[in-house]
Amino acid sequence: MFFIDNLEFEGLGNRSYLAGGPAAAVVVDPPRDIDQVIAAAARRGVRIAYVAETHVHNDYVTGGLELARVTGARYLVPAGAHVSFARTPVADGDTFTVDGGLTLRAIATPGHTPHHTSYALAEDGREVAAFTGGSLLIGSVGRPDLVEPRLTEQLARAQHASAHRLVDELDDEVPVLPTHGFGSFCSSSQAEGDASTIGEERRSNDALTLDVDTFVAQMLAGLEDVPAYYAHMGPANAAGPAPVDLTPPRRAGGEEIASRLAAGEWVVDLRNRMAFAEGHVAGSFNFESEGKLATYLAWLIPWGKPVVLLAETPQQVADAQRELARVGIDRPAAAATGEPTGWVRPGEQLASFPHARFTDLAEVRERGEEAVVLDVRRDSERAGGYIDGSVHIPVHELHGRIGEVPDGTVWVHCAGGMRAAIAASLLDAAGRDVVAVDDGFDAAAEAGLPLISG
Repeated sequence: MFFIDNLEFEGLGNRSYLAGGPAAAVVVDPPRDIDQVIAAAARRGVRIAYVAETHVHNDYVTGGLELARVTGARYLVPAGAHVSFARTPVADGDTFTVDGGLTLRAIATPGHTPHHTSYALAEDGREVAAFTGGSLLIGSVGRPDLVEPRLTEQLARAQHASAHRLVDELDDEVPVLPTHGFGSFCSSSQAEGDASTIGEERRSNDALTLDVDTFVAQMLAGLEDVPAYYAHMGPANAAGPAPVDLTPPRRAGGEEIASRLAAGEWVVDLRNRMAFAEGHVAGSFNFESEGKLATYLAWLIPWGKPVVLLAETPQQVADAQRELARVGIDRPAAAATGEPTGWVRPGEQLASFPHARFTDLAEVRERGEEAVVLDVRRDSERAGGYIDGSVHIPVHELHGRIGEVPDGTVWVHCAGGMRAAIAASLLDAAGRDVVAVDDGFDAAAEAGLPLISG
């Protein structure tokens, strides 16, 4: 009997897979922190015989090279991928025996990248799973615009053809096991659900129900901005990532934190947004550890800028350090835990700002008080409707565009509160008077705020 274990990484919206038989297994698209994969294999009592990459990833740093080195596994990488390390190049149709009657077959599925390769797992000749990477996702496909703008339409057409190849070659009951699509920005659109089959995708996926021209036009029209850190992931993976160091960072006190802030380093407070608003180190930024920490911090921070982490507990620091390592932010410069009063120099006060609901904003407007409303949602979200008179700067652009925010007290909102908290901390650090709206956007209309349809 075979097994397949999902290794889910919610922060980045990705999955890796451990699949095998009684003695040996293959790991598909492993994360940077390979200790979790090794532990999963140990629980199963299997040897990792193969490590397989579906493509050179653009959204995270792979642990594949290090995992293969540590375990002695063969490292399977698509032959068309240009990499700087020794590997087993994989071509369309290549097969590998994982364990006994369990085999892995490579299927060329270009589109997400030119060299993208999916893998079909078969037991005694019957295919039982399809590891589709960034090709066929659940209700969607991987975006085709991460490699080269001039190739985007060509790759979108290739995605359509690759999706059709998969459903033509595989039985309807075969599970579809993608790497992306669970909140990852590598997905061309977000879909509901976390499990699917070839047959379900055949019936519902736009790549399989629309003609190629309609599909390509719709996909290209719906692509979101690409997270800035993606530009660094592909080169890092092609060069061969170094082993990750997850040992605790050095501890910092108030003097060192102040010194690092003065030097222009980023001091990142991982606490929840309510606690941050009530009291924080002046100049620090709030990226909640329970939110999409790696995605948004890596997107906003100038690449290579040193980071100091502040948290309530050492475990929060360790968890954040692990998540950040997956996107190439390898070593925090320092960290501090405990109460925020211990993060400032003697005699210094913590900074704070109010948080509110949309009903509070409506009352301020009714009284005729000055209020700059800043919407930090993405373009696609704002297109669905926005507060009349609001200013729009997506959160990932705000750090470089704070000078565009009009004078006055800024009431900043997003769709639910997490991104508004990030934006509020950026504005507060820049010396602006800010109110963080911690509310779902649906509450804006309920509060009587006038909305403009997108």
